[in-house]
Amino acid sequence: MLVGTGLMASASAGWADDIKIGEINSYSALPAFTEPYRKGWQLAVEEINAGGGINGDNLVVISKDDGGKPAAAVTAANELVSRDGVVLLTGGFFSNVGLAIADFASHKKVLYLAGEPLTDAITWSEGNKYTFRLRPSNYMQAAMLAEQAAKLPAKRWATVAPNYEYGQSAVKVFKELLTKARPDVEFVAEQWPPLGKIDGGAVAQALAAADPEAILNVEFGADLVQFVREGTTRGLFEGREVVSFLTGEPEYLEPLKAEAPEGWIVTGYPWYAIETPEHDAFMKAYEAKYGEHPYLGSVVGYVEFKLIAEILKKAKSTEADDLVAAAEGLTLDTPFGEITMREIDHQATLGAFVGKTAVEDGKGVMVDFTYKDGADYLPSDEEVKTLRPQD
Repeated sequence: MLVGTGLMASASAGWADDIKIGEINSYSALPAFTEPYRKGWQLAVEEINAGGGINGDNLVVISKDDGGKPAAAVTAANELVSRDGVVLLTGGFFSNVGLAIADFASHKKVLYLAGEPLTDAITWSEGNKYTFRLRPSNYMQAAMLAEQAAKLPAKRWATVAPNYEYGQSAVKVFKELLTKARPDVEFVAEQWPPLGKIDGGAVAQALAAADPEAILNVEFGADLVQFVREGTTRGLFEGREVVSFLTGEPEYLEPLKAEAPEGWIVTGYPWYAIETPEHDAFMKAYEAKYGEHPYLGSVVGYVEFKLIAEILKKAKSTEADDLVAAAEGLTLDTPFGEITMREIDHQATLGAFVGKTAVEDGKGVMVDFTYKDGADYLPSDEEVKTLRPQD
């Protein structure tokens, strides 16, 4: 389906030079994130076309729902490229889905900009010439969190994460980075509930039985709600430090309302307290269009398509190799500040906010936060050469 304000009209009016973008995401599987994400990229496309499009040509998006399934994502990608004639692919939420699209992109020689998938494999162990990633990876977020975790007195750690690529990758790299910073720590328990099917009570009991001093949490969405609720009921978090990926994102923090945990060290998006001209302009435009505040997904979708537009403008071509060359080293102003798409591993330097959770006026918020520039939490070019296949 063609989506985006004004895009149907432009297509039906018979534009000869529409530039088609194929967008794939898990809309039905995780609407809490993907619906704001869709609003974000629709706002970006509207602004791009209103500003003259891509060197005078209109941007048209053909969007498909993969249902959170890698096979469905590959089918969608194949249809978009072979039938619909898109010039590049973008999107993805779950890491296993992102890896499937990246593999397709490599074999079909079509550029893929992964917006959300966080596994390090996307840009390192399974990285390829045609795949790029926008969001800060598991390594980057783990480095930000491990930096804070290393300051805690806790030595005995336990982990809980969804049992698929994202959760496995996040736990692995956090353990490596924290152990490097603090050789005295030990990990005494791991819990791997299936994605979307957590038994919060059983997980909380198992973690408590290991008697850790601190817990790394990688659960999100409805699983996070269950884990927080059952853990709180059983006193799991009392007297224990918790470090948590993603929990500060409004998509996941807001549903907890007054049940939100307090004092967790988290990555997230405190949209209500970011005071920069760039973010203020984005937030005003988003609120004016949708009548609601932005979520992190909104930022990802918005920046994703702004980046695509700049790649296309710079390339002045829709040939895949030209797009790759244009994307490498490209800089872009975003609501979080300027970012660069690294040439060495195709990872953007977009950062993340790190702070603590609190409850204010009956709802969860992030406090005591700072923005961590992604460029400061990435390995050197020499290190990347050992992590990523070299062309």
